[in-house]
Formats: sequence, C-alpha cells, structure tokens
Amino acid sequence: MNGLEGETQFHVLAVDDSIIDRKLIERLLKTSSYQVTAVESGVKALEFLGLLDDEEDDEFSNSNCQRVEVNLIITDYSMPAVTGYDLLRKIKKSTSLRDIPVVIMSSENVPSRINSCLEHGAEEFFLKPVRQSDVNKLRPHLMKGKKEIQNINKRKPVEECLSPDRTRTRLNHDLE
Repeated sequence: MNGLEGETQFHVLAVDDSIIDRKLIERLLKTSSYQVTAVESGVKALEFLGLLDDEEDDEFSNSNCQRVEVNLIITDYSMPAVTGYDLLRKIKKSTSLRDIPVVIMSSENVPSRINSCLEHGAEEFFLKPVRQSDVNKLRPHLMKGKKEIQNINKRKPVEECLSPDRTRTRLNHDLE
C-alpha cells in the first residue's frame, strides 16, 4: 500500500447531506487508508460525537465523548438544521473534542464564509468537488491533532499561509 502498514489507521468522520458528495469523500478517504464513518447531517454528527443533548455546560457534560476515537472531522458547510459552521462551533466549544481538527467543504466560494470558518477553528476549507490532492493535505492535520491531544498545553502557532490553490489554511496568530 502507501507505506502505511505499520501505522495507526486514522478515523475520519465525514458529514454531508448530499449522498453523492458523501460517497465521493468516503471513497477518497478510504483510498488514502483512512477509517471512515460517514453521516448525512450535522445532527447525526453531533449524535455520533455525543454532543447532541449538550448545551452550554460542555466542560462537565462530555464525559460520554471520551470513548469516541475520531482523528479528524470533514463536513459540508451548507446542511439543513445544523450547518457545518454550527458543527464546527459546537466541537470547538467542547472541552473533550476541541483538539480534533475540523475541515469544512463547500461548493460556494464565499470569502467571508471561508474566513469565518478559519477564524473559528477550521483547519482547512476545501472547495467541492473534493479531490485526492485535497485529501492528501489532511495527514499533517491528523498528525498535529494527535500530538495536541498528547500535549494539550503545549500548543505552538501554525505558521502556514493561505494555500495558493483551492484550499485555505487557518493561521494561528499569537495573542498579546
């Protein structure tokens, strides 16, 4: 295979209300040797992550999430009920899940939407249709996410610029 035989298989949660886009991203991820759980809505993703009934008291109510082994979440932006943006915000507010990298996908190239997602913690923003070259950009985020979970209080700023191609990468700015 891709030299991944001895490596831990990463688990990706893929969220998209379009069955065509969901099957495409699932196939691309599996081709790259990822374990994939695909769900059709933001509500199903929250349910899978154990966040469906949580409100503002995330610090104390996420004890049931500790067993969820997800290394990355890739979600469509535009979905009914719970959007990808809503899902991103909920994950980043959760003390037990906030270090899981989140990637947003959309067929609409709206700069304000892209910037908002990146500012609120998305690692990448992919324009649909997602391609194998996009999926290839996920591994560094998976590796970083794994290290962050092991070293929660030792975060270093990501010094990446916006990718010159179809994706946008989040910048971590040092706060004074």
